[in-house]
Amino acid sequence: MTRSFAGLALDRPLVMAIVNVTPDSFSDGGERLDPARAIDDGLRFVAEGADILDVGGESTRPGSAAVSPEEECRRVLPVVEGLVRHGAVVSLDTRRALVAGAGLAAGARIVNDVSALRDDPAMLPLVARRKAAVVLMHRRGRPEERYAGPAYADVVEDVRRFLLDRAAASQAAGVERHSIALDPGLGFGKKVEEELALIAGTSRLAEAGYPVLIGCSRKSFIGRLTGVERPADRDPASVWLAVEAVRRGASIVRVHNVVATRQALAVFEAMR
Repeated sequence: MTRSFAGLALDRPLVMAIVNVTPDSFSDGGERLDPARAIDDGLRFVAEGADILDVGGESTRPGSAAVSPEEECRRVLPVVEGLVRHGAVVSLDTRRALVAGAGLAAGARIVNDVSALRDDPAMLPLVARRKAAVVLMHRRGRPEERYAGPAYADVVEDVRRFLLDRAAASQAAGVERHSIALDPGLGFGKKVEEELALIAGTSRLAEAGYPVLIGCSRKSFIGRLTGVERPADRDPASVWLAVEAVRRGASIVRVHNVVATRQALAVFEAMR
């Protein structure tokens, strides 16, 4: 029997396209403040091969400023509604229950929470009650705190234990196991060598049976490794890492460049 997540079969790698509607995201902040532009871009990503559109209205880059739930709703809801109206599978990148509830009511299928349902105590019961799919991500601290924290004893094992604990807590609260995906949180409170260790250790996280989502697209650690300062110029390395993550067991990759990622995955799948 083929596994699935949010109604999508996992018989091949899924591509989640990033649709930020923020003024301050690290790569594409300010590009889609007009909902019509965001909807057009999202539908283009679907035509290019995206399976999921991840809509976010609050930047979670280190040091970013929080916005109110009301402002977040103002940014994302017209985009979610427009994309769903055209048949797109929408994920809502939020850590607020008010935003998640409104987005699910508008037709989103997935809540992608960088706090693993911890920042807002109302989030876990909401996701369980609404039978939504959820991405649980590992993160130290909050965006506005720049993710400070002590050193990891073993970054792969520490992250794995945290995510499995959050998955168990989610199931205990009523979230169905097949509705949970795990994200090790690349770019969130890790050193360059730890980011690479997590990608290399994707198989250890995947052993638990949950779909693993890897989001490394254009992240700053790629810039530190390559010397490429402009995030949009980091796509070659981003695509390579996405394929490598899939090779090691990732089921979903979260990306900016859908065309390049889908082409690379097609070649990879043909060579398996």
